[in-house]
Amino acid sequence: MRTAVVLLTRDLRVHDNPALTAACRADRVVPLYVLDPKLAGLSPNRTRFLHQSLADLRDSLRRIGGDLVVRHGDPVTEAVRVARDTGAETIHLAADVSGHAQRREHRLRAETGPHRIGLGLHPGLTVVDPGAVRPGGGGACYKVFTPYHRAWSGVRRRAELPAPERIALPDGLDTGRLPDIPGGESPHAAEGGETAARRRLSLWSRQELAGYEDAHDDLPGDATSRLSPYLRWGCLSPLTVAETARKQDADALVRQLCWRDFYYQVARVYPKLSTEALRPAGDRDWRYDDDALQHWQDGLTGVPVVDAGMRQLRDEGWMHNRARLITAAFLTKHLGIDWRLGVRWFSRWLLDGDVPNNSGNWQWTAGVGNDTRPYRRFNPIRQALRFDPDGVYVRRYVPELKGIDGPAVHQPWRLPETEFRNLDYPGPLESHRDEAVWLR
Repeated sequence: MRTAVVLLTRDLRVHDNPALTAACRADRVVPLYVLDPKLAGLSPNRTRFLHQSLADLRDSLRRIGGDLVVRHGDPVTEAVRVARDTGAETIHLAADVSGHAQRREHRLRAETGPHRIGLGLHPGLTVVDPGAVRPGGGGACYKVFTPYHRAWSGVRRRAELPAPERIALPDGLDTGRLPDIPGGESPHAAEGGETAARRRLSLWSRQELAGYEDAHDDLPGDATSRLSPYLRWGCLSPLTVAETARKQDADALVRQLCWRDFYYQVARVYPKLSTEALRPAGDRDWRYDDDALQHWQDGLTGVPVVDAGMRQLRDEGWMHNRARLITAAFLTKHLGIDWRLGVRWFSRWLLDGDVPNNSGNWQWTAGVGNDTRPYRRFNPIRQALRFDPDGVYVRRYVPELKGIDGPAVHQPWRLPETEFRNLDYPGPLESHRDEAVWLR
């Protein structure tokens, strides 16, 4: 009887999981997740979401006769050990683009070879494989979105895969204990897992998807999909979301998925996206002001829409896409503070924080990344009046301002007990048409 291991990483689902489907061609399958202590504690919010997702995945696998095998330690060492102990011929894995993922892949190749264990890499983290389209004039990746979008739109997509009907584990295999689910830091964070993801997609696509193009930037309406955490962990296949949008002619959502793929193909070539600017000439002399950074982090800048966004981040482990653009631009373009500090703060709190999208969008907003107009600036007051005209979003997250009615709530304010000095705040700025690039 043939045995295969599928090393699950950011594909925590049974539906449309190419690595799992490939492993199921063997007679016995070991769905394996390895908890790497090197990655523990980076974000309490994401740790909770991950552990919820693993518990849900185990339930799903048990319903079809299998189980989730859990190990602790180095993923490469543990995967090879499990493969040897079970006599597996192949280890299957979803291809990924981060520096950490690429190092893991290289080590797996080196470790599996001497034991005559095959290594199968599969798509599944993006709609279109990061290496599938390249600029016609040469170059490793597209650096501008519009031509990438044209090329991406013309790629023939793979077919969606159903969940396996049945999985059989090797006899006598110790499946291991699931990790405890910690409390996290954000009290109103979304629940992790494929079950919650598919429920969210089904409900949102029926109620909100048709109006997405007109409503996705509306701050108080909150008509965004909120699917990004599930895509980040692979609880939901991006191809499934794209196909759901295609069936309803929701091109605006498909475009957002293309933006997500865009940054994956960038990160594949530039794995140091979190620390090194793609446009070094724009990586100017940044300010390093601990007080200003702290007030931004705490949502106490005195600019209501900025403070509302930063408080939503802490409360939910998520932030509306438009608010992400406004808060990131305020830190980099108004306060002049290094974008890398913003990357770290968002990465700590965001359930959907990952290298390609979090870091790529911070670079875009700071003017050091993939942007043909790197000097664009967002006027936060104008943005607030346009996307939260009655101040509903601001009052939702900044209770100190609940007594102020209508658009007057958007005027800069200062808490009386705060000694936050007035930073240089520019007047009306030139208005630009802007792309909202964080996936909603």
